[in-house]
Amino acid sequence: MKQPVTIKKHEGKLGILLPGMGAVATTTIAGALLARKGKGTPIGSLTQMGTIRLGKRTENRAPFIKDFLKLPSLDDVAFGGWDLFPDSAYESAKHAEVLTNEHLDEVKGELEAIKPMPAVFYPEYVKRLHGTHVKKGADKWEMAQQVETDIQTFLKTNGCTRGVAVWCGSTEVYIEPSAVHQSLKAFEDGLKNNDPGISNSQIYAYACLKQNVPFANGAPNLSVDMPAIWELARERSVPISGKDFKTGQTWMKTILAPGLKARMLGLRGWFSTNILGNRDGEVLDDPESFKSKEVSKLGVLEHILQPSKYKELYGNIYHKVRIEYYPPRGDAKEGWDNLDIFGWLGYPMQIKVDFLCRDSILAAPLVLDLALLMDLGSRAGFHGIQEWLSFYFKSPMHAPGLYPEHDLFIQSMKLKNTMRWMMGEELITHLGNEYYD
Repeated sequence: MKQPVTIKKHEGKLGILLPGMGAVATTTIAGALLARKGKGTPIGSLTQMGTIRLGKRTENRAPFIKDFLKLPSLDDVAFGGWDLFPDSAYESAKHAEVLTNEHLDEVKGELEAIKPMPAVFYPEYVKRLHGTHVKKGADKWEMAQQVETDIQTFLKTNGCTRGVAVWCGSTEVYIEPSAVHQSLKAFEDGLKNNDPGISNSQIYAYACLKQNVPFANGAPNLSVDMPAIWELARERSVPISGKDFKTGQTWMKTILAPGLKARMLGLRGWFSTNILGNRDGEVLDDPESFKSKEVSKLGVLEHILQPSKYKELYGNIYHKVRIEYYPPRGDAKEGWDNLDIFGWLGYPMQIKVDFLCRDSILAAPLVLDLALLMDLGSRAGFHGIQEWLSFYFKSPMHAPGLYPEHDLFIQSMKLKNTMRWMMGEELITHLGNEYYD
């Protein structure tokens, strides 16, 4: 990335497009609408509630991030998206049972007015869902053209000057990159030939980039993590980021694992299991979709703990991850972790974590932040993979030849230092005693 000389102002409305208008998307939309009306607080959102230190500690400069970056206000955004079912955002939110009627009724009219566009849906990529509100077309190329038309229509109808997309749809079956993903030409030929390597989310990503709409991937799908889409992002000068929102159990891993490594404490095993009952849990009950999630979750410890460098401490870790579909829990996910660690002279200890979290409540602020920060990146002239947004993802995308950064604290420093850098402020290194500088 080149340091921006100027950043375009956010004139007009920003269209936030959400493929997959289920629990996560509708929780995001309802929360933003409630915050806009002063009826709710967007807790968990850095862009809405976070501050950023500027200069030396003695200067006492710590503006809100939204003011420092001159981000659009919630009054300046319009929400839309696609879904497999025709339910309005209100009906979908009611079905998801994440938010109470007390909250939903405050914004009922606005939610009812948000109706999803028909989805691109080939069921072989999400086998546990059976959509009724889907597009029809001769081939995947035609599907992509329909999504492009949807984007144009939505932005025009809602008076938006630009758009950004955040994937909130389901986890697709695991797909290995193949020849069709290696170049833009091969990918476009694959669209026309209905190549099985091209999934639903990839069609959305392609269409969004063709319309100069930045795309953030909130699932472990291949979506934008391939040379063909990187090429298109460069060609169109559009930012991309991903993948898989870092919400519950993996978020805890990226807090705990750096703590073990910082103290040079050893790890013998880490067993993780989850129970989840929402649509995501149902989708992940399919072994092929679970594999996509498993790959996303398993890479975290290896990259944080660096077993090749610290063989005695982390060279023989047994790491296992399970997700179980349990309908009674709905969106209230529970994650259990057991860590077998060891310390001085090899004496064993254990850490046990029981995280009773709410999946969509944790994901919603990430969706909003990513939408606003991807738009900022676009206005700053950034394009391609946005590594500075790794803070938000389980399996952060990275430039070819590099390794991903998973440590939450390093990610946080990278995120805020990028903000400072793009706005022409000094980077914070925490070096020296600034009081005597």
